[in-house]
Amino acid sequence: MTSFELPTRSGAYRWYYLDVVAGDFTAVCIFMVGSVFSARYSASLREGAAPSEHAAVNFALYEKGARSLWVLSEYRGASLADDGRTLRIGKSWLTYDGGRLAGEVRDRTTPFLLTQWGEPAHVSFELEPEGPPHPEIRLVDGLSHHWRPIAARARARVQLHSHGLAFRGAAYHDGNHGEAPLGSDLRGWEWARVHEACATAITYRPWGAPAALVRVSASEATCRREILGEPASVRSSWGLQVPRSLGVSARPRRLESAPFYARLEASWGDVHALGEVADFRRFHHPAIRWMANFRTRAGGAAW
Repeated sequence: MTSFELPTRSGAYRWYYLDVVAGDFTAVCIFMVGSVFSARYSASLREGAAPSEHAAVNFALYEKGARSLWVLSEYRGASLADDGRTLRIGKSWLTYDGGRLAGEVRDRTTPFLLTQWGEPAHVSFELEPEGPPHPEIRLVDGLSHHWRPIAARARARVQLHSHGLAFRGAAYHDGNHGEAPLGSDLRGWEWARVHEACATAITYRPWGAPAALVRVSASEATCRREILGEPASVRSSWGLQVPRSLGVSARPRRLESAPFYARLEASWGDVHALGEVADFRRFHHPAIRWMANFRTRAGGAAW
């Protein structure tokens, strides 16, 4: 947990993800190079598009399950500094300082939220791990897609300077990367992390392959692989199969719902779960790519 990397091969991707939950608030932040949510990247892969030309910053804030802030801006270019310890996209950055992760999002809201058309968004955060990192995991034997729970159990402080809000809460941080476009050889996955009183459990189930089941406590991080049955699901209004449960007693609520992607949240007492389902074969359909443009702001001057 000391440095970032940039992908170079056309179709490759790499992203760094974190979420923080504190009472009524849940925040999610993703820095992406070779953005898997980029309609432009998907459409230009046949021309050999470079991942660094499609970098993106995403920040979402939810209050009581309702989205109150959405940033998703795409830029031509990402850069590394401080011997790879700092990643910069647009005016936003992430940096590793020893075991800590710190970052800042300086951007504008995406026009998808008509009530927040291009409003300034300034967010800063600091994350302190409360458990060991887990080594990188190959999601499917023979494929190039990898996942690393970098700080699956952590504490974080978040400040929304532009909105006069600050909170501290339980946090999670991981990284994903691959050398082939998602949807080309790996159709999709379901993922969920559950913060419990003394540990955090993560289930990462690539479709058609054994799931990676990781558990992180203050003293150890373990992983086992297991073939899981198809989870009980319900069809969303977009026709996407969405899990009925995230492993806690409460039924999950949908924070995001799109034709190829859904983000879900559930809590029961002190237990909090956050999960995703993604179908990237769907994403590469021209009609879905067209719709995805409305959720992304072209932040780079070259656009």
